[in-house]
Amino acid sequence: MEERGKARCYSIGAMPHSRLHHLDATAIAILLACCLFWGFQQVLVKATVAEVAPVFQAFVRFAMATVAVLAWCLWRGVRLGSAHEPRGAVGAGVLAGTLFAAEFACIYIGLQYTTASRLTVFLYCSPFWVALLLPRFVPGEGLRGWQWLGLAGAFAGVGLALGEGLLGPAKAALPQAWLGDLLGLLAGLLWALTTLTIRATPLGHVAPAKQLLFQVGISTAVLPLLSLALGERWSLDFSAFAVTSLLVQALVGAFASYLAWMWLLTRYPATKISVFVFLTPVFALLFGAWWLGEPVTPGLLAALALVAAGIVLVNRKPAAA
Repeated sequence: MEERGKARCYSIGAMPHSRLHHLDATAIAILLACCLFWGFQQVLVKATVAEVAPVFQAFVRFAMATVAVLAWCLWRGVRLGSAHEPRGAVGAGVLAGTLFAAEFACIYIGLQYTTASRLTVFLYCSPFWVALLLPRFVPGEGLRGWQWLGLAGAFAGVGLALGEGLLGPAKAALPQAWLGDLLGLLAGLLWALTTLTIRATPLGHVAPAKQLLFQVGISTAVLPLLSLALGERWSLDFSAFAVTSLLVQALVGAFASYLAWMWLLTRYPATKISVFVFLTPVFALLFGAWWLGEPVTPGLLAALALVAAGIVLVNRKPAAA
């Protein structure tokens, strides 16, 4: 989730922190909690789609999150004006927010067609898109050694999972699973492009909380237009479950967990943190099977293993020359 908070030495507000070189018990506990929730979140969204239209659901989520992040910025004294920001940061923020909105539109729409566990596997291919594209924009970020093997293994896993959606057991249970799978893969690419926008533009020099405000704020402006264009039904007559789901998605998913991730990136090595990301698809698979009764097939397990191993290898520090 690195694009949610740039790996720069800022606090969640604006003041720099000293960095540690290892993960302590606090970091591990927060990482596990974040990954656990992010895995659960896709299942929660899918369970809510039956009652709240997908893009409208995303809009309500990010509207509430925008209020929460704005309140946080005001409390922490984060400057919201553009006068003190590097030239080009605002334009990059708008671009990052637009990409972020498109990513979540793909996620929410895709969950109508495929299982939460399958979509999460495709979504978490984002680190590999970053690994392929980042060297074109940031010098010294090229892949070396075992990292190439990890990338190849991950894309083999994606091919295996896509093939299962087109030809295997997933097609029999969900005839349009392939469409949701592709939307999940596209969401992963959009996530990667958001990361590149932060890493390769002046937006990377903006306080992380303000980066997040750009993303949730632009999403709040863009997603209702997309929802109306798709002809979705708008209603605020939610059940208690839907209200709880939207509050959890907004306040935990789009606010607290992202701020916690940003804080971790300011205090601990980004490479060690990133390895934990592979746990999110595992948790999504477990929650999907437990709550929604989603099938756990051998092909999906193999794809998950390949993607997880790929994440570990891509984040492995190359041996010194």
